Amino acid sequence: MTPATLLANGLATGLAAEKKSAEVTDWAARVGWLVGLALFVALVYWLMREGWNWRGTLQGDLPELPTAPDDPGPARLGMSGRYHGSTTAGQWLDRIVAHGLGTRSRVELTLTDAGLDVVRPGATDFFIPREALREAVLGKGIAGKVLTEGGLLVVTWAHGERLIDSGFRSDHAAEHTDWVDAINSMINKTETEGAR
Repeated sequence: MTPATLLANGLATGLAAEKKSAEVTDWAARVGWLVGLALFVALVYWLMREGWNWRGTLQGDLPELPTAPDDPGPARLGMSGRYHGSTTAGQWLDRIVAHGLGTRSRVELTLTDAGLDVVRPGATDFFIPREALREAVLGKGIAGKVLTEGGLLVVTWAHGERLIDSGFRSDHAAEHTDWVDAINSMINKTETEGAR
């Protein structure tokens, strides 16, 4: 064997020995770090929950949500989809959480001559009377949900002293245009009747 071969074999043996990982000897420190991290995550979660509750307290002046009348009349339009939340009108990041309006859920919308019935399995149902409807537009975002242009049906309505934007997305986005047209024509008809 040549000296170069011996040197190469010696380096290879030394490198193989160095590739071995070090033994974990300080389990208490590792467990301490994991417990500390878990406590930090729990604290952040608790603070977020308290912030949500505080927002609900600040919005405590919002009246109770109206419920659907016993006989709302025949359905003009129906839609299944998702309710993405409600915000102060014109301020798409100012989420309203009072009375369960901040809870995302599945939704069944029904438009009748009496108004818009919002049925949410697992969350609070509410009704938007025809007189409270102000506008319907195609939007692209509402508090925490951003979609493509026209991917969201945004209905503006009056409740108490506030104007509220509520965002809905149909399982079939092509329906949104029909909803905008139907709601806006209903609003125009109501305004025309009120002007007489």
